[in-house]
Amino acid sequence: MAEELEIKLSLSAVNQVAALKWLLSQDSAIEGKRKKLVNRYFDTPDADLNRQRIALRVRQSGDQFIQTLKTQGEFVDGAHRRQEWEWPLMGTELNIGLLADTPVGENISLADLKPVFETNFERQIVMIEEGETVIEVAVDAGYIEAGGQRRPLHEVEFELKAGDASHLVRWARALADEVPVFLNLVSKAEQGYFLAGLHDPSVLPADDEQVPSLSGFLHGLSVAWLKGEALSVDADDLVEVGRLANNRGTQPQFDDVRASLESGEAVERIAERRALGQLQLSIAAG
Repeated sequence: MAEELEIKLSLSAVNQVAALKWLLSQDSAIEGKRKKLVNRYFDTPDADLNRQRIALRVRQSGDQFIQTLKTQGEFVDGAHRRQEWEWPLMGTELNIGLLADTPVGENISLADLKPVFETNFERQIVMIEEGETVIEVAVDAGYIEAGGQRRPLHEVEFELKAGDASHLVRWARALADEVPVFLNLVSKAEQGYFLAGLHDPSVLPADDEQVPSLSGFLHGLSVAWLKGEALSVDADDLVEVGRLANNRGTQPQFDDVRASLESGEAVERIAERRALGQLQLSIAAG
């Protein structure tokens, strides 16, 4: 088992091209491999894994096959921290025997696992090396497919390989100053489940009179983005967000985003401007 720490940003196809160009122009960046990845996700007919916030996939890259199990983990200082298990395979078939000693093995019927959706994309790797800190940047462009439907996929992921975790947010914020990005707490797997009709998260907290936490606000933005909806907020909901924005030098971005949210503009539209990503990354950092 390993632990991964990453920041995932969603953006448009055009802005992704600009983001990659900017990343490759940095002195500490080294251009890595480009590869095509075909990912098949598995679950039971009742989506038992998704309810436990676990993702199980088999990934093909050329003639290599990897079976991966990931937990949802936790959101810390703008980044996701997750547990992850990986095993090499001989082909595309799921090896359920490998799951016996993981959190999956005790909670579901492994024999019921079937393919649910696919995420297929090209990945360009960029390595960033700053002293003892190493960050792998994955620039992914492709689509998610389920039940004959497709959803575009354009992401930039910063993953810490070694060193100081604070560099993740610093690099993500630098990119947000160059192109519009969206700090996305919704994983590729959650997008796939949504497209497959097996996951319908609520934008609002369970108690809609409760002021959401900062992480709740960020998660609400991500769910609204996923569903193509607006995020309903009032002044009380944004007090803590406004305080942090003022302390961290993003008051103009907060004012822009607040006005857009209060007008009922869809989050995916707000994400087309730089203000939202800049605000998200400033308030998410510890």
